[in-house]
Amino acid sequence: MSIEASGFLPINLLTGFLGSGKTTLLKRILADPAFADTAVLINEFGEIGLDHDLVESVDGEMVLLRSGCVCCTVRGELAAALKELYSRRERGLVPPFRRVIIESTGLADPFPVLSTIKADPVLRHHFCAGNVITTVDAVNGLHQLDTYIESNRQAAVADRLIVTKTDLEAGCEGQALRARLRTLNPDAPILTAADPDLDLSPLVAVRDGFSSSGSLSHSGFYCEEPMQLVLSDGTPHQAAISSISFRVDQPVDWTAFGLWLTMLLNRHGDRVLRVKGILNLSGEERPVAVHGVQHLVHTPVHMDRWPSKDRTSRLVFILDGLDGALLKRSFEAFTLACMPSAAPSLTAAAQ
Repeated sequence: MSIEASGFLPINLLTGFLGSGKTTLLKRILADPAFADTAVLINEFGEIGLDHDLVESVDGEMVLLRSGCVCCTVRGELAAALKELYSRRERGLVPPFRRVIIESTGLADPFPVLSTIKADPVLRHHFCAGNVITTVDAVNGLHQLDTYIESNRQAAVADRLIVTKTDLEAGCEGQALRARLRTLNPDAPILTAADPDLDLSPLVAVRDGFSSSGSLSHSGFYCEEPMQLVLSDGTPHQAAISSISFRVDQPVDWTAFGLWLTMLLNRHGDRVLRVKGILNLSGEERPVAVHGVQHLVHTPVHMDRWPSKDRTSRLVFILDGLDGALLKRSFEAFTLACMPSAAPSLTAAAQ
C-alpha cells in the first residue's frame, strides 16, 4: 500500500503571515551549501535581495546562484512554472536540482499550492509533496492568529513551525504563542529560527510520514484532547477551528474507510484543514498512518511497529466551521457498518 517517494522531486511550501520572516529563512537556506541542489519559486527576485549572489541570468524569470541553486519567479500559473522548470532540468539548461521550495505570499491559503501537484497529471508524475514550513512572528504572531483566519490555516497545515524574532518577544507572550500553535497543530515540531543549532535539513526533507519513535503522547498518538480555538482573551475565535478525535477498537476495513474519506474530502475538503491517524486495518499486522491536508491525501505509510500496546485505530480531524458531530456520525454509519463485528465500538471526543 505504501508508495516510496524515491524518484520524485519533493515540493516544499514555505508559508507564513506577512512579515513573519519567510524571506529571511529562505535566504538562510539558499546560503547553506547543503542545499545547493535546490530550486526555488518566488514572486520577485528583488524581494529576497539576491542581486549580490547572482552568477548567471538564464532569462528574465530565472537565475542561477553561486551556491548552485536555481531561482525562478512565478508569473501566471504555478503548474506552468513547475513544468517549465522541470523541462529545463531535463534538457540540462539548469543544474539537476533534487528539491523545490515555493515561497507563498503572506496572505495565501497554503492549500491551492499543495493541490496543484495532485491536480495536474504531469506534475504528479515528477513531483511529490514535501513539507509545509510555516514561519510565525514571535512579536505579532498572537495578534495575527487572533485577527486573521489565513494565519490560523497556515499554522494548522504546517509540518514544521518556525518561530521568528524571538529576540524581540516578551517571555509570557512567547509561551502563549507556543501554546496557541500547539492547540492549532498538535504534532508539528515548533522550532526557533534564532537557535544557532537549528538543523535546516529536516525542514525540506522528503515527507517521511509517521515514525514509531516520534514525539507521541502517552497513549501513542499525537492529539488526545479535543479543542475549540479561542482568542487570547478566551472568547471564541471567528475562524471556528475545532478538532474531533475517534478511537476504534476493532480492525477497520481499508476499502470502506478510503471511500468514506474520499467522499468527505470531495464534499468538504476545504474545511478539513488536517486529518491524521493510525489505523489498525483488517489483515495487517503493522499500523498504517494516514495524513491529509484539505483535499490532498498523502500516500498511506506502513509504520515499523505500534508505538504502544494500544492497538486501537485513532483519527484526529482539525476542522474549520465543520460540525464534528456530523462527521462522527457519517464515519460510524459508513465505515463501521462494514466491520465484521455486530457491535463495533467507537468512542469520539469533540468540541
